[in-house]
Amino acid sequence: MTSRNAAVYTLLTVGAAITLLPFGLGLLTSFTSAQQFNTGSPLSVPHPPTPANYLGLADAGFGRAIAVTALMTAVILVSQLTFSVTAAYAFARLDFPGRDRLFWVYLATLMVPATVTVVPLYLMMAQAGLRNTFWALVLPFMFGSPYAIFLLREYFRSIPADLIRAARMDGASTVDVLVHVVLPAGRSILVTLALITVVSQWNSFMWPLVITSGSSWRVLTVATAGLQSQFDAQWTLVMAATTVAMVPLIVVFSLLGRHIVRSIVVSGIK
Repeated sequence: MTSRNAAVYTLLTVGAAITLLPFGLGLLTSFTSAQQFNTGSPLSVPHPPTPANYLGLADAGFGRAIAVTALMTAVILVSQLTFSVTAAYAFARLDFPGRDRLFWVYLATLMVPATVTVVPLYLMMAQAGLRNTFWALVLPFMFGSPYAIFLLREYFRSIPADLIRAARMDGASTVDVLVHVVLPAGRSILVTLALITVVSQWNSFMWPLVITSGSSWRVLTVATAGLQSQFDAQWTLVMAATTVAMVPLIVVFSLLGRHIVRSIVVSGIK
């Protein structure tokens, strides 16, 4: 190993340690008793480790928050992928008047900050009588996203036209081409988008906080924030909740993260 490579690996190791240190500290704190945390150093090792904080989450109704978050994420994931795929294929492969103009107008909505839409969305949900309901959580995010449609459109345009023409000559309909040709070819990019969607929705906070404030449809992030006030800022309990919230994402990323590397070439598609 050359000195240059050694310096790069050392720098990467230091960066990884700095990144992982807060997560390690949070994990240690989650196994620390409240008494030890309040009287000792926050950096001290639990002595002895205790699962009491995790058992306390059940008393705080954290299990329902996990179920609500999982259901919300699953519904948004399936609906976003379905609508994003169909819209992206239409923009990439179907000819209709104003196709490109419509696509760029839709893509321009990426420049609108999400916080700007919170108040209009809240008023719409309130007037529809959906405030503090499950559908208020998922409806604004079910019908695709500009980022997903842009990414899929670029990928679908890279699929050889001869492949699609051959399927057409064999009598395949538009749906057949999409299901049996386009989707198998875009498996990596679909998995990447699924991973991005799961992470963003699992960690969503502002919209669930606004639209389900005070209701039983609390998600993980809102329930975790509520622990700070509900239990007098017991940080050991908060760290246990944070650890529980991270575990599913770590598992999903470990299983699907390799697909991100395969789909990076999308950024170079013309």
